[in-house]
Amino acid sequence: MIIPDERWWLHACLRLVLLIRIGVLSSVAALGASTICNHIPGLVPPQRILCQQRPDAMLAVGAGAQLALEECQYQFRRERWNCTPTGERGVFGYHLRAATREAAYMHAVTAAGVAHAVAMACIRGNLRGCGCDVAKHGLSSMSGTPDAKFRWGGCSADVNYGLDFSRDFVDQRENTQSARSLMNLHNNEAGRRVLEQTIKLQCRCHGASGSCSLKTCWNSLPSFREVAMALKSRYNKAIQVQAFLAGRKRLPTFLRVKRIQGFRKPQPRQLVFLDHSPSYCEASAVVGNTGTDGRTCRRAKGKARMAHDSCDLLCCGRGYDTREVTVESRCNCTFYWCCKVRCHNCIHRTEVFTCK
Repeated sequence: MIIPDERWWLHACLRLVLLIRIGVLSSVAALGASTICNHIPGLVPPQRILCQQRPDAMLAVGAGAQLALEECQYQFRRERWNCTPTGERGVFGYHLRAATREAAYMHAVTAAGVAHAVAMACIRGNLRGCGCDVAKHGLSSMSGTPDAKFRWGGCSADVNYGLDFSRDFVDQRENTQSARSLMNLHNNEAGRRVLEQTIKLQCRCHGASGSCSLKTCWNSLPSFREVAMALKSRYNKAIQVQAFLAGRKRLPTFLRVKRIQGFRKPQPRQLVFLDHSPSYCEASAVVGNTGTDGRTCRRAKGKARMAHDSCDLLCCGRGYDTREVTVESRCNCTFYWCCKVRCHNCIHRTEVFTCK
């Protein structure tokens, strides 16, 4: 689902693509691309320049940012903070002002989403300057098993191109020396590293009678849901950091893990945050939350009451309202050979619980 007030980005990108296809960025098309890029809100000057130079990639950037937002909303759909856009609007939707673990996840999943979408556009032949990974050719061997030979074939995803483009575009916003910028840059790179880690090696067997004496393999992009889920597990284990100040001006130079002796830096794939998260019970544009008022919850007993979507936790102790709704669904389905399935329409009433 595309959020209505986010369509401006996709509309602008579609206009850019149309300009590209009409004469491959003639002087008139280039002027149009420059005009459109200058009117996209939220872009910093280096991003506008890249937009003008590579307007064909902007549709993939917009699609990646939208995919990241949708996956964020899916991963947090049962929690108090459910990734609903609030706060300052920018090129990737909305910016979370507080430097919390939720902001860490947003930066990581967005950077990974842009890299994923750009690499996918390369595979589909939608971008100039990239396609299949040309480095994947000839004989190779399975990792850790030198006797298991295979030959590169098919179209391997050029994930490095997507990762580099994500760095060139997404990271341009972090051009100030501040603890928040260091945090954002770290989480951006963590998201891209997790994407790189989830690349899959797919193979097809060759040989007499399926002996698989030789395999043809290629690198395949994972579904973005897998990437978002991997980042969600890192969100749950995110660590608090603080900036180390150095130099005469005492400027932030790198992040170190807080409350640990020495100067241990966070691991590259760890998500990091500066500030602890609020309860997210009440709506606040400052922290980037819509509150839980009106959210659907699950009435539970026993240990299930500690689940994120239980009415006890989601409603923050305010209680919940109960209403009955009528639901129509298919039931009593029968398969007839061959090949039909016939079902009845069943109507039943159920209870829905919403937070006060």
